[in-house]
Amino acid sequence: MPELPETETIARDLDRAVSGARIVGLKVHKADVLREATAASLSRRVTGATIERSFRRAKAIVILLDTGDRIVVQPRFTGALLVDDGTLPAVALTHIALSFALEDGRTLAYRDIRRLGTLALMTPARFAKFEGALGPEPLDPAFTSRHLSGILRDSRQAVKKLLMDQRRVAGVGNIYANEALWRAGIDPSRAARSVKADEAEALHTGLTMVLREAIDARGTSFRDYRDASGARGGFSELLAVYGRGGLPCPRCGATLVDTNAIDGRTTVFCARCQR
Repeated sequence: MPELPETETIARDLDRAVSGARIVGLKVHKADVLREATAASLSRRVTGATIERSFRRAKAIVILLDTGDRIVVQPRFTGALLVDDGTLPAVALTHIALSFALEDGRTLAYRDIRRLGTLALMTPARFAKFEGALGPEPLDPAFTSRHLSGILRDSRQAVKKLLMDQRRVAGVGNIYANEALWRAGIDPSRAARSVKADEAEALHTGLTMVLREAIDARGTSFRDYRDASGARGGFSELLAVYGRGGLPCPRCGATLVDTNAIDGRTTVFCARCQR
């Protein structure tokens, strides 16, 4: 599932590629990805609008139109936003759910193999409500280790589960929760409230560093994630624990444990050096 680094990469790509572009048409091939709009109402509200900018909020990609509406895409497991100038390979253009025709002849397409992702059209008031349900952004300067420590102290949940709760911290998913906890030397199953202030500082450092490094590498691709040009992310080669269950811990050499017992998701950690 695309997390903060992947959606940040896509949003930055779109901001460079389509800011200022005017939407002149819409084709909806799979309407089941739509939320808060029908194919007809979406077409009516976006046709003729100009894209002002694109940005990320949590795990969502937000396209701001000059009408004030926001196109909000949550890619989930297999969704992708692709800018096609006629040079994308045919395989990249399979499973297209809908496509926006741009005045300059290009197409902005939403592709989703399993169609678990969603595309919504939100007014400013509706988007404010959407944002209001989200926690702080971990790369925001206001998100300090002290802030994180306060969030942890308020919860009996497993620390890994809390990191992935979008109401507590926005944008972090399974991959980077695993990686951040390994970097901090914290057992993912520990109650969040048991994490001491110095450990919270280490977790804050591990989390922010791994997110920035993954953005620099343009995200992590295992199977389906692609950036706006259809390319794969490069951070999979730099992962310390995620996807490496049964292999040696890069820090101490012990065998990494792979379990689904903590939150029903794949958790990989080192039982020797994560306490």
